Amino acid sequence: MQRVVLVTGSSSGIGFAIVKRLLELDFKVIGVSRSVTNELFNHKNFEAISCNLIDAKEIEHLATKLKDKDISVLINSAGFGKFEPHEELSHKTILDMVSLNLTAPMLLTNMLLRELKKNDGYLININSIEAIRASKFAGVYSATKAGLKAFTDSLFEETRRSNLSVTNINPDMTESNFYDELRFETSKKDDEKLFAMDIADAVEHILSIRKGAVISDYTIRSLKFGICKKKF
Repeated sequence: MQRVVLVTGSSSGIGFAIVKRLLELDFKVIGVSRSVTNELFNHKNFEAISCNLIDAKEIEHLATKLKDKDISVLINSAGFGKFEPHEELSHKTILDMVSLNLTAPMLLTNMLLRELKKNDGYLININSIEAIRASKFAGVYSATKAGLKAFTDSLFEETRRSNLSVTNINPDMTESNFYDELRFETSKKDDEKLFAMDIADAVEHILSIRKGAVISDYTIRSLKFGICKKKF
């Protein structure tokens, strides 16, 4: 039976790469983001649902659209970061970062958890290396990601009597549009950065191993470290 996967942040970056891989593996995929369209993948097994995941009311409305979809896998990939001295961040930026990076995955999981457990499914949260380290100018972003990791780890313990597999993926700097509005970006060297397909490889690995085994925490680093500051 074809399994149904819900992927947030599906219109670009890591989420896009994950959707593409899942379609290649013959999953049925529901992609959720503000700008996602069916034409983005043009695949019979892909369904786009537009939703601003920063807005809790839109997530509640999303619940009605997901009724009877029989979802087996939830992959929370949507997120954004702003890296400035804390006093330079606007209140809106702080609230939006917390809403998208932490509140939205919690709400979506709350909505779908019974269904995921019933279907012996998977919950995969695409996190960040910042969940397990501290970096300057990343206080709010790191807090949201550390919170997401704590949430995922707790759910792993909470659901172990079921057949739900719960995994937290912590990628290092990954080449994507995540850095479009930032003052820095990934290195130009391939061994100093990750590619979105590397995270898709990890998702494929998690979904392919024996169901009795769970990779609960999956950290992916570039072989070497590199970063580029943008010139303005």
